[in-house]
Amino acid sequence: MNRGPAGPVVPPPPPPPRVRRRPRRLVLGLTVLALTAVFVVPLLLMVSTSFKSVEEANSLDFSLVPQEPTLAAYREILGSARLPVLRWLGNSLLVALLHSALVVTISTTAAYALARLEFPFRRTMLGLVLATMFVPGVIFLIPHFLIVNELGWLNSYASLVVPSAAGAFGVIFLRQFFLAVNPAIEEAARIDGANQWQIFWHMMLPLAKPAVATLAVLAFLSSWNDFLWPVFVLFSTDMLTLPAGLAQLQGEFASRFDLLMAGAVVASVPVLVVYVVAQRYIIEGVSQGGVKA
Repeated sequence: MNRGPAGPVVPPPPPPPRVRRRPRRLVLGLTVLALTAVFVVPLLLMVSTSFKSVEEANSLDFSLVPQEPTLAAYREILGSARLPVLRWLGNSLLVALLHSALVVTISTTAAYALARLEFPFRRTMLGLVLATMFVPGVIFLIPHFLIVNELGWLNSYASLVVPSAAGAFGVIFLRQFFLAVNPAIEEAARIDGANQWQIFWHMMLPLAKPAVATLAVLAFLSSWNDFLWPVFVLFSTDMLTLPAGLAQLQGEFASRFDLLMAGAVVASVPVLVVYVVAQRYIIEGVSQGGVKA
């Protein structure tokens, strides 16, 4: 044992025993697998039930795979005059596309003005826009209904497209993107003789294409999945959108789960197509939208 100037040196204590830990990759993989199952299993059950017979769909015995697969539910909802599902599908597509276009038009112009233009009370207006995000949307249900009624828009496409088009989320989302754009781009355009509208249309909008595409998809999904508002303002069966129309498949005392799931599958297909087509823009837009606060 070594001796120091003050006496013997005390040996250090032995290291604590190593605790075996699971590899991080294994834990991460199990977490991803569990989360995937949470989202995928209900979709598989929806698709599976849509191919079941009436008796099997209403049976209490759970089975993920249909015992006797059949297309009877799809034939009934797509070929029934009582349930114009294809008409409801067309209504939803038309309303969602028009709503998305209007949301993008209003949000891009308002966001650019709040981000890049100088005018009186700009911060006050921005604060008012932000304040509306703290108000639950259901509070506007009755005021919107009264306004739509006064305009004579009840039971029309305008009642579904216009009222919620000027939302605060789209304005704030695109404003964050416009704030992140280098001001030197605008200065160079002004030196070349471009006016404010030309800068916005020819330079800012092409740069903001990922964010605009993301907002368009989100607006499309919001309009596509809306159920409560169409029930309030639409009265005729032919004018219903798909979510409101599929609610008629539920009976007062019993429900046809095979028809409900078949209708849900039909309603899911356009959403999946839109997401697959715009997936790259959504990821890029969300990652760039929060670059600068």
